[in-house]
Amino acid sequence: MKLFSGTPLSQFSDRPAPRPVEKPAPLSTPATASDVAIPEPTATTALRIVPVPRLAAGGRWRIEAMRSLSEPLLLWFTRGQGRITVGGVTRGYGAHNAIFIPAGVMHGFEAGAQTYGTAVFFGRGCTIDLPPTPQHLRIRDVGPQAELSGLIDNIQREMESGKSGATRAAQHHLGLLGVWLERHVEADGTGAKKPDAARRLAARYTALLEREFRSGKGVAEYARALGVTPTHLTRVCNQTCGRSASDLLHDRVIFEARILLAETRMPIARVSESLGFTSAAYFTRAFQHRTGKTPSAFRRST
Repeated sequence: MKLFSGTPLSQFSDRPAPRPVEKPAPLSTPATASDVAIPEPTATTALRIVPVPRLAAGGRWRIEAMRSLSEPLLLWFTRGQGRITVGGVTRGYGAHNAIFIPAGVMHGFEAGAQTYGTAVFFGRGCTIDLPPTPQHLRIRDVGPQAELSGLIDNIQREMESGKSGATRAAQHHLGLLGVWLERHVEADGTGAKKPDAARRLAARYTALLEREFRSGKGVAEYARALGVTPTHLTRVCNQTCGRSASDLLHDRVIFEARILLAETRMPIARVSESLGFTSAAYFTRAFQHRTGKTPSAFRRST
């Protein structure tokens, strides 16, 4: 089957005959469409704390493009404002917003020059009790704001101290951060509200897309797996995040391509194959259309 079938990028295909369409995988199973081994771009599994402005080092695409992580993430914005998309739903954020994103949830956000805050990466295999679903908390009171900032500062201080037991102490502070989240999610109450049908479908689509974006499937195939028409799926995505279903698909695939080009030595032809493209030439044209650079030029610039 041909990636991005029926989308604007189809004009770049040099293989007009589509590949045979396989039966869509059940929603409860992970993607198995590609047998090509994909190396992890980074082997880091440890707890990290990174200033939000530094996340965009190497290109704004690193924060704005749709992606998911294999570890939980907390974004604590202390200054500025912007928009963040989590699970196919876009919301505005401002100062003193805490946004928790579980592992495997697709997301991307804007961060302007005046945006400041901290990202807490909990590490793969984190054993801290954390919310099972995304949370967007608007912390209006000074006390809880200072408490969260203090917890993050304590974690970072221990990580940088070099003292004996520092890692264990940082984990204890991280546990207190988990308690802070639990209490404020409960007090906020929004996590208990059932999302409407559009948001549920957007979340199902992005979850399925995250599992199968390497398969080469197009929007029509995702829609069929979800039991809706491509038109309805696109309408819902436009409603929940202001972007079409194909935009989300393209963004996720090209983000992965950029990561593989920037952080691995995988040959470009293999990057193309691993992401389900019908040919390396099609991949080059699609990549250049979305980024303004060929894959080789992008790799040289990173």
